[in-house]
Amino acid sequence: MLTPLTAISPIDGRYREKVQELAPYFSEYGLFKYRVWVEIEYFIALSSLGLKQFPSITSEMQVFLRNLYQNFSETDAQQIKDIEKTTNHDVKAVEYFIKEKLKTTKLKEYLEFVHFGLTSQDINNTAIPLSLQLGIDEVIIPNVKNILDQLLTLATQWKHIPMLSRTHGQAATPTTVGKEFAVFAERITIQLETLINTPLSAKFGGATGAFNAHKLAYPAIDWPTFGDKLVAELGLIRSYPTTQIDHYDQLAAVFDAMRRINVIFMDFAKDVWQYISMDFFKQRIIAGEVGSSAMPHKVNPIDFENAEGNLGIANAFLDHLSNKLPISRLQRDLTDSTVLRNVGVPLSHILIALKSLNKGIGKLILNEDAIHSDLDRNWAVTAEAIQTILRREKVEGAYELLKDLTRTNEGINAESIVKFVQNLPVSDAVKIEISNVTPFNYLGYASF
Repeated sequence: MLTPLTAISPIDGRYREKVQELAPYFSEYGLFKYRVWVEIEYFIALSSLGLKQFPSITSEMQVFLRNLYQNFSETDAQQIKDIEKTTNHDVKAVEYFIKEKLKTTKLKEYLEFVHFGLTSQDINNTAIPLSLQLGIDEVIIPNVKNILDQLLTLATQWKHIPMLSRTHGQAATPTTVGKEFAVFAERITIQLETLINTPLSAKFGGATGAFNAHKLAYPAIDWPTFGDKLVAELGLIRSYPTTQIDHYDQLAAVFDAMRRINVIFMDFAKDVWQYISMDFFKQRIIAGEVGSSAMPHKVNPIDFENAEGNLGIANAFLDHLSNKLPISRLQRDLTDSTVLRNVGVPLSHILIALKSLNKGIGKLILNEDAIHSDLDRNWAVTAEAIQTILRREKVEGAYELLKDLTRTNEGINAESIVKFVQNLPVSDAVKIEISNVTPFNYLGYASF
């Protein structure tokens, strides 16, 4: 029996509780459900065309039909799985499942219009992007927005807390804690908009994409327009022209957008990890939690490490998906089929990471004393400000003067800066202006 303890993948084992809300979209059950969804909506749409052999379905029967996917159960999924044991074809098993449900209804004489003129990829290449779109919209994006809201809140809360910047790992022009959180919020906001505004496409056009069988059976029907309307009503765009399968270019675009968001969150997780190691942040202690099996004092930044690791795994999958799926031999090979069954894997690792980030951010406690001490040890960062004022005053060799002052092994502090300013060839007013510059107020717009 499969249990969280016997599962090979940690997604269905250790992390099952953290990702279970994705199961309705990306499990085998979910794939069957969305296939049934597409088949039913196609069947209803066909009946609206006024075909002589297939009259319009009553509203009562439409409710019955939609109930097949709206209330799709694990028992239904198992029934399809049992049919598949005979057909050895999962989409054909879905067709037979629906026909079985209709045999005892008023629609029994129209069974042959289930899956009429379609190939399996018309169903798969519509059902999978549909489930992906809903999974992203209903699970992933809300979790991203939750972290984004936290970043924006902390950016505002800490916007007046000065902090030493580090470029190339070295002390640099001061910033604020809030501004650095705002940077990540801005980056996520932009990439999230890209993700939201990148449409997913579906292939719906018969065996090799040109509605050959449909046009032969009913030449008077505008089948491309019919396909466009059906796919649009499912919240997707129809690809055309196509081979037997979708181009997957839009799918790749969505995966790439998600990958960029993940990269930003990885960058954030690494930065916060570093700030914690520098003692800029303490972590709220959770009763009962152990940081190290050997060192009782430790409170490890495990939430940010967990997020970083899972985002890396997710990106490895997303990279493969976006690079592999758009490539298919001639009109179709089967390599996309097994790959598409793993769409839920990177999304699950993303969800694990987002929940870890959410937990980690919630445990952060700003250590202003450590941040203040770090600034106070680095008065040399005011050199940029001083030499800029001197340049303004046309003092020749301003940069070199500050270079000579700051590149010493003795270190620079408030007193050495005062001594330096006293000997400058500028007016007393300018000397006062320079003396007022400190690592704590040389912030530009960082606190706005």
